[in-house]
Amino acid sequence: MNIIRMYGGLGNQMFHYALYMKLESLGKLVKFDDINEYRGERAYPIMLAVFGVEYPRASWDEIIEFTDGSMEIRKRIKRKLFGRKAIEYVEQGGYDPKVLSFESMYLRGAFQSEKYFSDIKDEVRSAYTFPTLEEMHLPESLYHVTRQTLDQIESCEAVGLHMYRSDSRTDEELFEGICTEKYYEGAVRLLQSRVPDARFYIFSNEPKWVRVWVDKLIESLMREDMSKRERRRFEERFVMVEANTGYTDYLDMFLMSKCRHNIISNSSFSWWAAWLNDNPGKLVVAPSRWKNNIESDDFYTRGMILVDADGEMKRTVE
Repeated sequence: MNIIRMYGGLGNQMFHYALYMKLESLGKLVKFDDINEYRGERAYPIMLAVFGVEYPRASWDEIIEFTDGSMEIRKRIKRKLFGRKAIEYVEQGGYDPKVLSFESMYLRGAFQSEKYFSDIKDEVRSAYTFPTLEEMHLPESLYHVTRQTLDQIESCEAVGLHMYRSDSRTDEELFEGICTEKYYEGAVRLLQSRVPDARFYIFSNEPKWVRVWVDKLIESLMREDMSKRERRRFEERFVMVEANTGYTDYLDMFLMSKCRHNIISNSSFSWWAAWLNDNPGKLVVAPSRWKNNIESDDFYTRGMILVDADGEMKRTVE
């Protein structure tokens, strides 16, 4: 039996479940440890239920057995003398095909690569089908604002722009200097050049900071000879989406996936929003580095347009 240690928010949970689907397709018995990372008051909610999926949970005894974490005196003394004897794999970087070969292992990692499930993409996409807004049974006020935003998105050349601010992340060194202001400005300029009628729907975990940035961005993009009417119409092409936090942020992923194009951050959340976007002509802009000091290619999917921290396009993923 393999046990996948689940952690993080919805995007990470989706990568873990996609790996589970792949391992199960190989005939392996797989369960989840959804205990260790979700016990604290500040833990993310487990959100996979929004897709109606269920998963087998490892018991505490099974987790203890794999991680050699028993608090029995005899076993604590043994660990002190001989070290911990965990049956454990800890991810070091990108895609590792060895992960798919284990028969009995406690798996710790993000596993953020389509390569883990590339041959069962249709099954994964089917598993991650959002219910309709009506089926979500949202509070009336939230339903109406989400419906209004969805109707707008589906009626224009919508670009879902996800700004996940790196200074709110726990491991600053991994994410610093990647999704810079210049990255987003360069991404917006690139899509404007390719999609002249683009309308940008902006999603963020820090909307106050983003509103200030958007004002500066709009000013930098405007022509000096624009009339007041032209300026007003140009400003209307940038829309902040702020209704969702905490237990309803899955609606942001839902709305971003309905956009025709995407500008993503180095976040599993926006990665999945773009991946679930089924527009055959979609353009997806991504940062040219995903994490510092880690090879990035395994994170990208075919067709992604990579833009660097200076806002310059580097390449399109083949």
